[in-house]
Amino acid sequence: MHKVEESQIIAALQTVMEPDLKKDLVSLGMIQDIRIDEQNKVSFSVVLTTPACPMKNHIRQACIDAIRTYAPLADDLEVNMTSKVTSGCGHHGEEKERPLKGVKNIIAVASGKGGVGKSTIAVNLAVSLAETGAKVGLIDADLYGPSIPTMFGIYDAKPEVVNKNLVPVEKYGVKLMSIGFLIETDTAVIWRGPMASSAIKQFITEVEWGDLDYLIFDLPPGTGDIQLTLVQTIPLTGAVIVTTPQDVALADVAKAVSMFRKVHVPILGLVENMSYYELPDGSKDYIFGKSGGEKFAKAQGIAFLGSIPIGREVREGGDSGTPFVIANAGTVTAAALARSAQEVARQISMTNAGMSTGSEHSCSSGCCH
Repeated sequence: MHKVEESQIIAALQTVMEPDLKKDLVSLGMIQDIRIDEQNKVSFSVVLTTPACPMKNHIRQACIDAIRTYAPLADDLEVNMTSKVTSGCGHHGEEKERPLKGVKNIIAVASGKGGVGKSTIAVNLAVSLAETGAKVGLIDADLYGPSIPTMFGIYDAKPEVVNKNLVPVEKYGVKLMSIGFLIETDTAVIWRGPMASSAIKQFITEVEWGDLDYLIFDLPPGTGDIQLTLVQTIPLTGAVIVTTPQDVALADVAKAVSMFRKVHVPILGLVENMSYYELPDGSKDYIFGKSGGEKFAKAQGIAFLGSIPIGREVREGGDSGTPFVIANAGTVTAAALARSAQEVARQISMTNAGMSTGSEHSCSSGCCH
């Protein structure tokens, strides 16, 4: 039997291009642990920068096809798709102290106005990323209207205190912190700006987050003290903007986009929520107008991360404490939410690589080193 050589496998994989970055997997350092046994069984690992990479299956099949073509004696191929999330906690061109040493990426989920489903998107984004195997945390930074306890079905949880630091509550694979865990449910939070800012700083510096791939901040709507405190206190990887399609929402979104740009926080992209309602006959009713968010993103030169349909089940998921992507897995809306999470992960990979493809961050970002 002719022996398959490692050099043959490497040569084959050098013909496989990363779909977005247009470089081969070998030169990008994505190929590791090539092994060939006496029966010419070949195994190796492809290392992505996020377990949520939507191109995972495409890349795997391309590797198999290349080896079948250029090393036909290879038998019983085993391609292990793994990941190592890269760190992007820093503004471009700036060196900023990192108070969260174990957190690789910090993402702000923001909106220009209330009522657009920002918390729903943040929750389902966090859960979707966790379901891919990523280590995820979620901070409910809306101190005046905390919704995370309700949306995760955690009503009586009180975080433990260890070495004077709070230990996050955990559910559905996501570490959680909210002012709602620390006060009575029916107690109003009446704080002026400095007090709110201090609370946000405590969520950052006095919580044992441990090692996380992604820490998501569900911000209050608008561009006030809490938003500014966040961007001034920690180095953000980037921001995700949530809107609905109608003009009145987009006018406020423009202010949020402007704020993040002024403080040099990369905008990972925009999610259009409540895009349409699917009627029983399969047609779509564009209740709030059609494609307003997508057109806005294009005009602003930022990535469009997806359109999320409106549906009663989404609201019920928030009220019942079971996030929609878990309670209604396999539905059109759950698939749309999962795709948006994948696109966020891709944008983070692109941002961390310091790459751009013509817009602020293209939707065609890479999942590799």
